[in-house]
Amino acid sequence: TGPQLPGSPIQEVTIKASTDAQKLLLQVQALDSALLQLAHRRRTLPEHGELQRLAVEAEELDDALVAAQTAVSDLEADQERAEADLEPVRQRLARNQQRIADGTVTDPKALNSMIEEVEHLKKRISDLEDAELEVMEALEDAIATRNRRQAESAELTERKQAVTARRDDQLAAIESDATARRQDREALAPQLPAELLALYTKIATGHGGVGAAELVQRRCTGCRLEVNAADLRTFAAAAVDEVQRCEECGRILVRTEQSGI
Repeated sequence: TGPQLPGSPIQEVTIKASTDAQKLLLQVQALDSALLQLAHRRRTLPEHGELQRLAVEAEELDDALVAAQTAVSDLEADQERAEADLEPVRQRLARNQQRIADGTVTDPKALNSMIEEVEHLKKRISDLEDAELEVMEALEDAIATRNRRQAESAELTERKQAVTARRDDQLAAIESDATARRQDREALAPQLPAELLALYTKIATGHGGVGAAELVQRRCTGCRLEVNAADLRTFAAAAVDEVQRCEECGRILVRTEQSGI
C-alpha cells in the first residue's frame, strides 16, 4: 500500500507485482531519468547561449557596417561634387590665361580686370582643392573602417558556423542516445503490469519524472530521506509482490537486495 500523495486524488490501493516486474520498473525509471537528463542537456548546451550572443553581436555589427558603407557613399558623393565644382573654375582659369597669353585682350582695363580674375580663380581653386583633399582623407578613413567592419563580419560568420556545427554535432549525438533509450523503454514498458505502469506514470508526472525509486540501505533514492524504523518493519513484513510507496515522497519504493531489510 502507499500514502495518498499531497494534493493528489490517488486513493489508497493495493497493487500486486512480482519482484521481477518491480525491478523492471526500476529499469524503466532509469531510462526515463536518462531521457530527462538528455532533454536537459539538449536545452542547456552552452552553444545555444553562445549563438544567441553571436546573433546580438552580428546585429550590432550589421548596423555598424551599414553606417560605415553609408559614410563611404556620402563621402564619395561629396568628392564627386567637389570635383564637379572644381572643373568649371579650372576651365575658366585656363581660358583666361590663354587669352592673356595670346594677346586676345588688348584693352588695358579689360586686361587688368582679367588678370585680377585669374588671381581670384587661382585662390578659388586652391580653396576647393583643400576642401576636396579633406574629403579624400575622410573617404580614405571611411573606406578603412568599412573594410575593417567587413572583415569583422566575415570572421563573425565563421565563428557562428563553427559554433553551429559544434551544436549540431552534439544535438545529433544526444538524439542518437535518446533514440536508443526510447527504443529500450518501448521494449520494456509493455512487460510491466498495466496497473503498475499507470500508477508509475501518474506519480512521475507530478514528481519531476521520477515515479519509482529503490530502497537502498534503508533510504529512498527518490527523496533521499531515510525510512524510519516503523516503516521499515512494515516493508519487511509486506509480501514481496506487494507494491510499496515511500511515506515521505509517495513514489513507488522497490525493495531489492540493497534495501537493508
